[in-house]
Amino acid sequence: MENVLLSLFGVAKPIIAMVHFPALPGTPRYDSQLSLDCMVERMSADLHHLLEGRVDAVMFCNEDDRPYAFHASLEAVAVMSRVIAELQPKDRPFGVDFLWDPKAALAIAKATGAAFIREVVTGAYESDMGLWSPDAAELYRYRKQIGAQQVRIFDNICPEFASPLGTRSVALRARSAAVSSLVDAILISGLTAGSEASLAELQEAKEALGDSLPVLVNTGVRADTVAKYLQVADGVIVGSSLKQGGYTWNPVEPARVMAFMKAARGGRN
Repeated sequence: MENVLLSLFGVAKPIIAMVHFPALPGTPRYDSQLSLDCMVERMSADLHHLLEGRVDAVMFCNEDDRPYAFHASLEAVAVMSRVIAELQPKDRPFGVDFLWDPKAALAIAKATGAAFIREVVTGAYESDMGLWSPDAAELYRYRKQIGAQQVRIFDNICPEFASPLGTRSVALRARSAAVSSLVDAILISGLTAGSEASLAELQEAKEALGDSLPVLVNTGVRADTVAKYLQVADGVIVGSSLKQGGYTWNPVEPARVMAFMKAARGGRN
């Protein structure tokens, strides 16, 4: 079985750090005084601190487009594509996450050369946005149509601000996503952005999949907990705990990045 993470990131148990966009045009929190050049400058500072801290990869996300929508606007896709194309790191892989439109994320990834997307691809949920039922079949057909088969799909089967409908266990949802929906990695999240993911759910998914598919922890990992999670998880996606004060909407703090990566390297070893 191919080691997806090793082929993508060149390291076992990668640390993928978030680069958050400010609110994009057309969304409620958008600052009309913020030019694209200013947006690039602000995000460039965060990206610089993350790369200097030696994270293994980054992922760009429209984190402040609250409240989130299931369908992306044209201007949001255009702005994200333009900014990512300008900021993309040259020496390590990067991904795209669009909250919550998988086709938009895939289109941006195709346009910018991203290696992977993070989305909710499978299942059905009640959520802050209402009933949520992603269409994996449509997404994979779209990926084929636009020639983006090289873009890996990371599936968040425990999305934040949502609860799964039905009675299937985490193990069953993970196995089904792997076999029926052909996802490349499974993500386990906490109840909200920045909240700790359940170690028991992470263990359940990992035991269900074995070495057939990687399982990453998607939220809530801190410098003092990353070693614990890496005993089970195949990798970590981290955002909030690298920010000033551990607050999602603050700038990245270099000292937090350094501390996190030091602890992560210890956990991997």
